[in-house]
Amino acid sequence: MRGPDSRPLGEINTTPLIDVMLVLLIMFVITIPAATHSVEVDLPRDCTNCPAINKVKNRIVIDGADRVLWNGSAVDSGQLGALLAQTRRMPVEPELQFEPVSHASYDAAARTLHAIETAGITRFGFVGNEKYRTFAAR
Repeated sequence: MRGPDSRPLGEINTTPLIDVMLVLLIMFVITIPAATHSVEVDLPRDCTNCPAINKVKNRIVIDGADRVLWNGSAVDSGQLGALLAQTRRMPVEPELQFEPVSHASYDAAARTLHAIETAGITRFGFVGNEKYRTFAAR
């Protein structure tokens, strides 16, 4: 016998639905394979045949042939990374000055700036920009 307040409920019981969804979620998480692949990364090492590091300031110049010069000596990208890492580990980080020549490629400058940013250099500045204050007509 039903009383006057025993009308059918118009709501759905969502508890079993939530339980099934949680079980499915756990099953999917269990069946996902673990990431086993690796990526090779060349970490900078101390450079044995690199130019000297000045304890006050160092200058990186990119010449017209897109060579990177550290205080006047040509270095490759591996040596540059090692030099930047060594300066970063110094007790007082020396100032790093960046000066690409006017006809150096943008790509070489961008790669060098990326290496500087990746190394975490904090004392950094552009020098020689005053040469480009006015443009000469050709």
